[in-house]
Amino acid sequence: QVQLVESGGGLVQAGGSLRLSCAASGRTWSRYAMGWFRQAPGKERVFVAGINWSGANTAYSDSVKGRFTISRDNGKNMVYLQMNSLKTEDTAVYYCAAGSNQYGPYNAWGQGTQVTVSS
Repeated sequence: QVQLVESGGGLVQAGGSLRLSCAASGRTWSRYAMGWFRQAPGKERVFVAGINWSGANTAYSDSVKGRFTISRDNGKNMVYLQMNSLKTEDTAVYYCAAGSNQYGPYNAWGQGTQVTVSS
C-alpha cells in the first residue's frame, strides 16, 4: 500500500508560481505511476498531470499544458508539480495519486492541499 502526503499549497496572485510536493511511502512506491488531480468547489475531481514510474513519460490536461510540469525523484520518494503562470481558475484542492500508468487508473490518494489564486 502506498501512502501519500501533499504539501506546498497556499495563496498566490495570478501570474505567480507554486510548487506542490508529494511525499510517498511504501515498499513498492517507485513502481507506480503518479498523478496530480484537482477539485474546485462544487466540481468533480479532474486529472491534471501524470508521470510514469521512471519519469520518462508524462501526460497533462489541456488546461495546464505548457504551464505545469510534473516530475519525480524516486531516490527521495517525492513527486512534484511545478505550477507557473497561475490563473484564478486553477484554484482548487490538489491531490496526489498513485496508479498503474500516467493515464490511470489511480487507486491511492493523498489528503489534498489547497491552492488559491487571487486576481
